[in-house]
Amino acid sequence: QAAKVLMVGAGGIGCELLKTLALSGFSDIHVIDLDTIEVSNLNRQFLFRKSHVGQSKAHVARDAILKFRPNINIESHHANVKDAQFNVDFFKQFNVVLNGLDNLDARRHVNRLCLAAEVPLVESGTTGFLGQVTVHVKGKTECYECQPKPIPKSYPVCTITSTPSKFVHCIVWAKELLFAKLFGDKNQDNDLNVHSKDGSSSKLDVFERDVDEDLDQYAQRIYDHVFGYNIEVALENEETWKNRRRPNPVYIRDTLPEAVKQNGSSWDCSNDHEEPSAMASLGLTNPQEIWTLAENSRVLLEAFKLFFEKREKEIGNLVFDKDDQLAVEFVTAAANIRAHSFGIPLHSLFEAKGVAGNIVHAVATTNAIIAGLIVIEAIKVLQDDYKNYRNDILS
Repeated sequence: QAAKVLMVGAGGIGCELLKTLALSGFSDIHVIDLDTIEVSNLNRQFLFRKSHVGQSKAHVARDAILKFRPNINIESHHANVKDAQFNVDFFKQFNVVLNGLDNLDARRHVNRLCLAAEVPLVESGTTGFLGQVTVHVKGKTECYECQPKPIPKSYPVCTITSTPSKFVHCIVWAKELLFAKLFGDKNQDNDLNVHSKDGSSSKLDVFERDVDEDLDQYAQRIYDHVFGYNIEVALENEETWKNRRRPNPVYIRDTLPEAVKQNGSSWDCSNDHEEPSAMASLGLTNPQEIWTLAENSRVLLEAFKLFFEKREKEIGNLVFDKDDQLAVEFVTAAANIRAHSFGIPLHSLFEAKGVAGNIVHAVATTNAIIAGLIVIEAIKVLQDDYKNYRNDILS
């Protein structure tokens, strides 16, 4: 009850941690989090409700706890822990710091502040069913950065652009090349082949839309270029395919002949939903279903048109976001069409979203267990029970 605790992060671990601290007798808690609540948080961050979407995680978490623990003091900060106001002097006022962060850079920053302020740090993290809790006390244990952390995996450009062998390669291609080229910053470097089949064409970039070209024609032309012509260009290099499976070019006339005949008018792009969705427009309801090649093609073209018809003002500034339904639909469909071409198993939207967002789907019970272990270690720190500190691994 006498301890003053700083909690950094009010997300998956943070919600469970704040609840457990309050129910364990802690009565003076500060919470820092820069994020706002998103719909995708609601399945595991139980202090939040649908009505809270768009609001500060730190503030809403505080209010939720005070409803059943009204006599404790919780101060919430909707801010970045790296802001200048959270300096060494700020950290010195606390007896222990508890981390519930989700990125390496912020963890390192907090670790260094705790070392400078000589305040104990209890670090944590979860990935799916896995989790860990570690205790870092200056002069008694190693610090968070004493052990090297794994570097996030990146993939060679040549593998992404020419010889994908895994679905993740197709996702990276769809997200970082095709999506970025069509909807992102036009001035950014991009490794997609932009030259058209017609060598005599004056057009330098096939992704540029012709003045008299309607949206259906434009979408189908891009489809044929990236999934058909570019594959044919790659196949010209016989040396590349000596010991690899040769990919198959995919053209719209083969996957959706009715779209070519009717110039794309075989489905309706109108959408009355709050958020534009190709799945909703096409009557696809199950995100865990693996679509056929034809269905992926329809979703891709529908998402393409919805971006231009419903979100045209955003084009040129879009960055892929795993919580952007239309972006996830486009990337899933594009990755699946490319995967089909290279003989790679297709994936559902649910699976593709996890890969595209570089996330393992969070498990609420893992967060709850880890939060409990954090509090147990925090109590040991406050009791100066150095011999019984534990680095806990949940596996």
